[in-house]
Amino acid sequence: MAEGHTITIEQGTQRVRVVHDGRTLAESDRPLLLRETGCPVRYYIPAEDVRLDLLTSSDTHTYCPFKGTASYWSLPDAADAVWFYPDPKPDVAEIKDHLCFYEVEVL
Repeated sequence: MAEGHTITIEQGTQRVRVVHDGRTLAESDRPLLLRETGCPVRYYIPAEDVRLDLLTSSDTHTYCPFKGTASYWSLPDAADAVWFYPDPKPDVAEIKDHLCFYEVEVL
């Protein structure tokens, strides 16, 4: 990590849900909470708790020096709405097989 930059990951205890256009895309009581310097808390949801059948793989990829290369999935009306790290860096290995959405409802 760069000096002053931190990432912490903890097991969430609250149920979270992702709803888009009236459809539930994900619901989980086992999200990972990722806290990163300068960013809002992000909820990484296990792939098993996500409606993958509603998502389409995107050609978009971004690189984070702390987490690795992210791949994206889209909804018909929301490009790159979901991201994940198929091969995250060792310091954040827990987020492998978890997806992250921009908008998450904490129940």
